[in-house]
Amino acid sequence: MKYIDEYRDAGQSRAIAEEIRRRTTRPHTIMEICGGQTHSIVRFGVDTFLPEEITLVHGPGCPVCVTPIEQIDRAIAIASRPGVIFTSFGDMLRVPGSETDLLSVRAAGGDVRIVYSPLDAVRIARENPERETVFFAVGFETTAPANAMAVFQARELGLRNFTVLVSHVLVPPAIETILSSPGNRVEGFLAAGHVCAVMGTEEYVPIAKKHRVPIVVTGFEPLDIFQGILLVVRQLEEGRAEVENAYARTARDEGNAAARALIARVFRVTDRKWRGIGSIPRSGLGLAEEFAGFDAETRFDVASQTAEESPICISGLILQGVKKPPECPAFGTVCVPEHPLGATMVSSEGACAAYYRYRRT
Repeated sequence: MKYIDEYRDAGQSRAIAEEIRRRTTRPHTIMEICGGQTHSIVRFGVDTFLPEEITLVHGPGCPVCVTPIEQIDRAIAIASRPGVIFTSFGDMLRVPGSETDLLSVRAAGGDVRIVYSPLDAVRIARENPERETVFFAVGFETTAPANAMAVFQARELGLRNFTVLVSHVLVPPAIETILSSPGNRVEGFLAAGHVCAVMGTEEYVPIAKKHRVPIVVTGFEPLDIFQGILLVVRQLEEGRAEVENAYARTARDEGNAAARALIARVFRVTDRKWRGIGSIPRSGLGLAEEFAGFDAETRFDVASQTAEESPICISGLILQGVKKPPECPAFGTVCVPEHPLGATMVSSEGACAAYYRYRRT
């Protein structure tokens, strides 16, 4: 536990919080992008140690939460078909579609399996050549290399019964969209360290320069987050807007060259719809032409499906940092983890789930 406990040291955290307090002379609004960071902030009460001038808002960095409702419906439609083995990470099974979820499909007899790696889905396809095996490829840049490797390996093995339902999204276009919004109030960002471990930090430089906002790459433990906030505040108080890497123990400015090369070969950048936010140009990944035969949307002819969000759910405003979960009239009443209206209540990285678990009272 040493390498966890040292980043949860209360004494050091308080010292950095005090340094933030000393350096803050005016109000600042800072957004953390990653849902993992949101959970740490809420769980450990990071925001309660900050001066009242510092406001933390939660961003769209939960890949489960931003998967469009129609994509969930497509997954449900595929998983409900006879002869299909539908594989997914476990956190997608309870995300509500327009009428039901994947867990209910499994309860009704559908062959829906939880896997811990997309390569497990490839193995299942090899072991069941007479059945179609589909993997739900969801995530930010963090999961893209493993998902790309699954597709690449399936082709190398000559598997004709394996496809992926792709719902990959990219962080930089989401930041750009938030900053370009007329009502934007975010002045600085905490960027997700694991995304930068794959992609590096170069993509953030033009965003910081164009919008004059500090972007600090940091980790997910309390000490990481306090340090990231301090660096953002320091830049804001000094009038700087740069990209800083406070997660150098894992992330490098150049990222992971091999992972980036694999992503670039298997995927192509495409427009993508985000749940609760809408379509963001060039904010997603789809399969490259070379690997188009592994596209589940095409093979099962589900691309035309559409759906509407619950009018009660304000998860879109929460994902954009405009509202916080307790401001939703459905929070903790109509919308609870057992019966969620939106993905932000059910995902392990969702802001609503974090507030429900740690701050319901």
